Amino acid sequence: MKKAEDCNTVDEVYACLKELEEDPNRLVRNAYELLDFYHAVEHLGTVAGLKKTWSSKERKRWVSKQRGFLLKGKSADVVQAVQMLCRGRNSKAIKTERDYFVRNESRLDFSTVKALNLPIGSGAIESSIRRVVNLRLKGPCTFWYRENAEKMIMLRSYYKAGRWNCLKQMANTHNPVPAA
Repeated sequence: MKKAEDCNTVDEVYACLKELEEDPNRLVRNAYELLDFYHAVEHLGTVAGLKKTWSSKERKRWVSKQRGFLLKGKSADVVQAVQMLCRGRNSKAIKTERDYFVRNESRLDFSTVKALNLPIGSGAIESSIRRVVNLRLKGPCTFWYRENAEKMIMLRSYYKAGRWNCLKQMANTHNPVPAA
């Protein structure tokens, strides 16, 4: 395998990355799987909306309190609060929302991700898709083979993020996380 400093073209970097296919986990050892914070808050709003006996002010207060718990990393408290509401006429609908939070509890660690200065919403991802994919791969009279499009997306992602040298380092070393 070539050294990182010897790879200067897309083809050379891609050839090195092909060797990583044997151990794809090298690239994602320190990844965080996270739900979109704002979608999680939407689910809280759905729960509050199902409580017909609450006033609008009570619903907003409850959602705000649970939102604060999510930001502080207290997802178990949120699950418990939703569980406590699973009574009465709308309990089946509330259970569906409760199951959403139970199923995704490990993906609600917003405090850790926020402490690392990483985004907790999907806006950055959606913007990236526009910048990385749509502006390069979608155009009049532009056609791609799936395999080539996937290669281009990965390479363009690193380029647009200003991490081309990091990509070269990962392609040529056993250390998947480059020094910051």
